[in-house]
Amino acid sequence: MKALLPLVLLLGAGAPTGAIPTAPPPPATLAEIEATAPETAWRPVAPDDLLLIDTPKGTLTIELAPGFAPEHVAAIRALVRAGAFTGGAVTRVQDNYVVQWGTKNAAKTANAPGVAATGPELPPEYERAAARVPFVPLPYPDAYAKQAGFSDGWPVATDGATTWLVHCYAMVGAGRDNPPSTGDGSELYAVIGHAPRHLDRNMAVVGRVIDGLAPFAALPRGTGALGFYATEAEKLPITKATLASDIPVMHLRPHYQVMRTDSPTFAALIAARANRREPFFLRPANGVDVCNVKIPARRVP
Repeated sequence: MKALLPLVLLLGAGAPTGAIPTAPPPPATLAEIEATAPETAWRPVAPDDLLLIDTPKGTLTIELAPGFAPEHVAAIRALVRAGAFTGGAVTRVQDNYVVQWGTKNAAKTANAPGVAATGPELPPEYERAAARVPFVPLPYPDAYAKQAGFSDGWPVATDGATTWLVHCYAMVGAGRDNPPSTGDGSELYAVIGHAPRHLDRNMAVVGRVIDGLAPFAALPRGTGALGFYATEAEKLPITKATLASDIPVMHLRPHYQVMRTDSPTFAALIAARANRREPFFLRPANGVDVCNVKIPARRVP
């Protein structure tokens, strides 16, 4: 046995001690990253920025963006609190483009292209000085801007001097007529198709739908020009529009959170989105567009 000892030692040289080694766990998928995100990876949506548009087809839940379009958002809040959207209607559904709705006054004249302002025109809040906007760059090229990325939970792009919200799916903008019109907040639209980035810096983006868009994206397409409904009977009525902050009973208010885009969790989500890890995928893309990085939002108790 003594003669065999060196051979045994040689065979065991370098072998790990303790537990038998196992394969490393597979990388987390998008669903796993979102499901296991810590509470610190989320930020609450302020009740005054949570707009609820009720219709017979369901409720559009919208987060407003006062940090990018403060005067438009202020005008929208004022119209909501004055009851202007209650009794309005969805007036336009254009395939692979937008669903659009307006106040009582705006909805009456929305059977034709162009959106004439019914109140004072607002400033052209199409972009902001870059120095005033926090920015987390997306590490991939963008087709429409020098750099795309994220700012406080919003998809944005920048040219270095200015930064703007981009027209991703579900983003909400303010309708207007031809320049110099800038709109008055009485006509709003949500993107329901491939991101129309050509609208960036040409329209005031005032928020995004964070819940309930699917039934509106599935509405019948308008047969008029630009997808406007040709008759009053086709329009979907707005039964009520409310800001969450105006719901007096606290426990009846809806509460939402949006994932922080400056968090390690979101960085992991970007990496997973750029290189999909589900078993279905064969090859990593190693790239992703800003509008294909869905920023998670969730309703919470």
